[in-house]
Order: sequence, then C-alpha cells, then structure tokens
Amino acid sequence: MAIVSVSGENGCAYEEVAALLAQRLGAELLTASSLQRRVAEEFQKTRIPEKAWKYVVQSVVARASANAHVVVSIPEAAIALRDFEYAFRVHLAARSRSWSRYFDVVLNCSTFAPQQIADIVETAVRARGLTAAASLHSMAHGQVEFQARLKLATFGIVPPRDDRPTAQRFTHPSEQIFANLLDFYRIGWEYEPRSFPLQWDKDGRVTEAFTPDFYLPEFDLYVELTTMKQSLVTKKNRKVRRLKAIYPHVNIQVFYQKDFQELLGKYGLSERAAD
Repeated sequence: MAIVSVSGENGCAYEEVAALLAQRLGAELLTASSLQRRVAEEFQKTRIPEKAWKYVVQSVVARASANAHVVVSIPEAAIALRDFEYAFRVHLAARSRSWSRYFDVVLNCSTFAPQQIADIVETAVRARGLTAAASLHSMAHGQVEFQARLKLATFGIVPPRDDRPTAQRFTHPSEQIFANLLDFYRIGWEYEPRSFPLQWDKDGRVTEAFTPDFYLPEFDLYVELTTMKQSLVTKKNRKVRRLKAIYPHVNIQVFYQKDFQELLGKYGLSERAAD
C-alpha cells in the first residue's frame, strides 16, 4: 500500500496537510503519538537504544502499510523511510533548502495553502501509481520490514512473549540474532537439542557427530547456520550430506539469510508478527 511521509518546518502546518491527505486517500494517519502507542503495545517495557529507533519506525510503518495506505506525520520519518521504494516523501519548507536526498517533493508553505498542498501531493501520489496495484509493492515492503527486524534483532530487541524460551548461551552471535528473528516471527525453536553420530570406530564408539544449531518443531526442521568463512561452510555442507545419507528421514537445511526470508514467504509467517 502507499506510504506518504509529510514533515516540515515550524509554522508550515504539515500535520494539517498530513491529516487532509489521510482523509483524501482513505489512509491511516500515523503521528508521533500513535507511533508511541504502537511501539508500547509491541515492545512494552523493552528499552530501545536511540540508534535502533530508525528500524523501529521502519518495522511499524511496514506493518501498518501491509493492509492500508499510510500517511506518516512524524519528525525525521523521511530519513527512516528512505529505503522504502514505494514511499512518497514530502517536506514543507519556509525557505529554499536542498532536501532532495530524503524527499520526493519539497513545497514552500508560504506559497501554497494547506488545501493546495494536499491537492498537489494527492495528484503526485496517484500519478506515481502508489495507490494502485498494491500487491506489486507487498514484496518490497516485506523486504524492508525483514531488514528492519534483522537490524532490531542485532540489538536484541524482540516483542515480549510469555512463551519465549529461557535465555540460552549461544556459541556464535549469529545464533542469537537468528533466535531473535525466530521470536519476532513467533516460530518455536530449540537450540542444539540433538547430536547425530556420523562415524564410528571398529568398536562402535562414535568418532564424529553433528549437532545442528536449531530445531523448528513446527516444521520438523533442523537448521544449521552458515558463517562467512568458506572453509567452515564447506565442512558443514559435508557433514549435512553425510547426515542426510545416514538419516534420510531427518529434515535439515543449511540456512543463509535469504533462506529465512523464503521460509517466511512460503508459509506466510510474516503475518504472525502483526497478530
């Protein structure tokens, strides 16, 4: 759905313009106060570092725009939304400045009345096709939301839940981030729940075993995360191939970031985060 951000300098009545646009486009109006309510509902008492707020705004706006047009009237919102391909950014300025890095349109509020500004922006939004063919934009919104959640996961920020597993001691930071992403999308997980023997000596003692990083009970799927070192990836792939040969009934996959996104899309799991 269409996303329009409206901001401006003091005295430019940008909140009024945003409200007019929301009414004309049949859009949800997201203001600073409504953003705070959404954040409080989703993250409750979680302390959010200042550097993470950009990604909080991205996540909230992406979800709000999943089923409705959204007009955002939040200071600095255009900076947070600069990665949204299908957003339209408007800034109202009292004097000429170079804002082209963050905005699609900059209008002089001393030249145009609020009604005229709303007319111009509405025409521009419709001319860009942002209110039509919403399904074409859903993938782009989903990509941005996933990247925002990935960034939030690196800060350890996830929505509070009573059924979240107790704190785990992970062997690599990427595992903590992956667990946070699973929590974000409400996917149950177990960390290193089972080791699979892969090789034995002549006396039957296990000489090599493989312990996948995660088990996702809902999909009966074991997950082994990759690393950046190709030598380690090759070694893991060899163990996974051997595991599949010895235990053909075991469902296991080596996961890259794109694999997680494909899992969300395949099973429609991204919708869970909005429940």
